[in-house]
Amino acid sequence: MKKYIAPFLLVFLLAGCGGGSSNSGTSTHSGGPGSAPFSTAASGHCAAPRAANILDQNNQPFGDVQGSLPDEMAWIASFVNTTYLWYPDVPAVSAAPYTIGATVPHVDPANNATSTETLTSNHDVVDAYFNAQRSPLLTASGKPKDQFHFTYLTSYWQQLTSAGNVSGFGFQAAQIPNATQIQIEVAYTSPGTPAALHGLVRGTRFIRINNVDVATASSQADLNILDEALYSPVANTSYTFVVQIPGQPSQSTIILQPVSITLTPVTNVGTLPAPNASVGYILYTDQIATAESELIAAVTQLQQANNGAGITDLVLDLRYNGGGYLDIASELAYMIAGPVITSGKFFEQDTYNSKNPFGLTLSQDTVPFHSTTQGFSTADTLTPLPSLNLSTVYVITSAGTCSASEAIMNGLIGAGVKVVQVGSTTCGKPYGFYPQDNCSTTYFAIQFEGVNYLGFGAYADGFVPGGTGSTANNLPGCAANDDLAHQLGDPAEASLATALYYRNNGGACPSPALGLGSAKRGNPALLRSQARENRILRRGLNR
Repeated sequence: MKKYIAPFLLVFLLAGCGGGSSNSGTSTHSGGPGSAPFSTAASGHCAAPRAANILDQNNQPFGDVQGSLPDEMAWIASFVNTTYLWYPDVPAVSAAPYTIGATVPHVDPANNATSTETLTSNHDVVDAYFNAQRSPLLTASGKPKDQFHFTYLTSYWQQLTSAGNVSGFGFQAAQIPNATQIQIEVAYTSPGTPAALHGLVRGTRFIRINNVDVATASSQADLNILDEALYSPVANTSYTFVVQIPGQPSQSTIILQPVSITLTPVTNVGTLPAPNASVGYILYTDQIATAESELIAAVTQLQQANNGAGITDLVLDLRYNGGGYLDIASELAYMIAGPVITSGKFFEQDTYNSKNPFGLTLSQDTVPFHSTTQGFSTADTLTPLPSLNLSTVYVITSAGTCSASEAIMNGLIGAGVKVVQVGSTTCGKPYGFYPQDNCSTTYFAIQFEGVNYLGFGAYADGFVPGGTGSTANNLPGCAANDDLAHQLGDPAEASLATALYYRNNGGACPSPALGLGSAKRGNPALLRSQARENRILRRGLNR
């Protein structure tokens, strides 16, 4: 579904066509580990079959044949009934009303808000029908039980598979809470991109976009212009941004065209200045295939810091990390904790519905702490990973910390590492799926939930910072703001400053009088493609 900016709505936008987790050479239309691809009599019977020269990620034809939209919806119903974790919750929904030109109900998975939509394409039809094939129930706190039910065009999903490619300008924008007007600033930029080359640093404020005043935009036409420029820019189209760059005396006008951008998941690594020189910092934003080699390099760098003495503490900044590959999460958790703490323990164990739809064994249900490379972006597999051997880690989080990034926290807790959380409550997604293609659409339906070595996975309402630890999702640490007035990795930035204060003051949180961050503005909430909020297992893997 298209995302729209609106006054009073707290949003977080990616300048591009979406993001997501890369796939290390495996096909998005295959089934679970050790299984055959999910298949019914209607599989690959498409209203608009793909040509034989359109290949999947294994360089094989998709094998589509002529079919119809009812065939595609029959496949969806069978797919959900067979593999969906909560298949008994799904109400009976007739496919008959779902035709091109029809207006049908739509439920927003994020909050169960109801609306209607008019179906204008084949993809609209199957996306709307799939939207109806989800649990309508709520959690104990009143959140939708399933906030993570969505589709993605397979062609777009495949762009992300090996290199994390997106189309955009290279900035990640954040909408700031404001009672009267829209305020949008840059949260961070990817190195070497047009945004970075034009100096659009963190905290840059958007004043006008294509002659639309950002602060006062209210008509749907103007909101659509902002939405397109910030979230889904069109190829070969120029966009004019009037911006206020921090430290510059006057506004700047910048004209950009979207380009293909390779996401850089680890953009900021190092030790902090004295008196915190023994503290390492890693900014980790996307758990995609290229992250594997970047994380190894980051941990090796911190191992060798301080003339080989390494670090005593680590601040892992996951505030913008929506998750991705669970095996990469396991690798990072191992590299933080090391072999002694993780010995004899698993990283996560996953459970499926009562049908065991992928025919998995217990060993295939279990994700170990990977102590060697898994070949996502390294030259080979089974090369020993470096480790920091830490018993405590400080994790910066936000509402955008989701899924496999939450699994890093939960897996470390299960192994016995103390996780100190600083920031705001995470998104709450102890669930995952195997992306499944059918007829040019890739479907994401929750198919498993994970628990750590201690058997805990009940954090559907997120991990909460600054708690007493009386409940397992209530972690030690402090609430803190995402402070766009300071650069990421700057010890004066509110979240990092709060983590350092906690570390240096015996586990105390700073008082409001210290003025850390910009509390009057509040924290940006995240709005991005759900393809960037993933917990994905590789298929065909014998664990």
